[in-house]
Amino acid sequence: MSMKPPSYYVPPQSSWPIVGAVALFLVAVGAGLTVQTMEEGGAANVFGKVILTAGFIFLLYMLAGWFSNVVSESMSGLYSKQLSRSFRQGMSWFIFSEVMFFGAFFGALFYARMISVPWLGGSGNNEMTHEVLWPAFEAIWPLTLTPAGDTTLAMSWQGIPLTNTIILLISSVTLHLAHTSLEKNRRMALIVWLEITIVLAAFFLYYQGVEYIHAYQDLGLTLQSGVYGNTFFLLTGFHGLHVCLGTLFLIVLLFRIAKDHFTPKDHFAFQAGSWYWHFVDVVWLCLFVFVYVL
Repeated sequence: MSMKPPSYYVPPQSSWPIVGAVALFLVAVGAGLTVQTMEEGGAANVFGKVILTAGFIFLLYMLAGWFSNVVSESMSGLYSKQLSRSFRQGMSWFIFSEVMFFGAFFGALFYARMISVPWLGGSGNNEMTHEVLWPAFEAIWPLTLTPAGDTTLAMSWQGIPLTNTIILLISSVTLHLAHTSLEKNRRMALIVWLEITIVLAAFFLYYQGVEYIHAYQDLGLTLQSGVYGNTFFLLTGFHGLHVCLGTLFLIVLLFRIAKDHFTPKDHFAFQAGSWYWHFVDVVWLCLFVFVYVL
């Protein structure tokens, strides 16, 4: 008796990875040009913003097209149980890569605070180096004085940062309630809890924009504010970008729920979105402690 080999769907060749690579390249180049010419203004700044906008448009186009293909294949019954396990492994490795991504930035923050700053302050028998490089340097964190003599103010953990922390913690709870409602086949509760999560995500992004305006206009805290300004905006900025992507992910899930794409036993896409959102929440908690509080 012959045994039928297990089926494993192999998708056809796709141009979406190339489109995504071009989009990310344009985003990187556009962001770099925009930051470099932010103080100068003029045509150079406009050119950077145009490239940055084009990059985001290409990125959204790629996400929409690729999501559409995957949803179509899934609803056509092409995915086997083994492919579902591959999706879980792929999402797990993706989140692990994101952990390494943020780990690099937290590592840079740790190195600056725990090694570079004390070293410049003369610790470890480096008194002579301290006198040569920066005699007036004080080994304190955050560094509110740059080598050029400019001063800034540190961002307090109270106010908007604390509010955003509470918002993300609540959103994690509401998303868990949505997931529980899906497993119990409570459709209305699922939709309501997911919508609340999306609204909370929008509030987080809004308040982060308000925080950046406050930093630039009131505190003098910019990307040019030495290592403190660099680490602050890189960590919070990349986290904000991940919140944007996570919010888009949740919105796509909401549309799919409206079309009855999920069942209590088959809803890995929702699980993947939930994993990603909880990961973003955990990163923010670490960021709030090490960037704002300590």
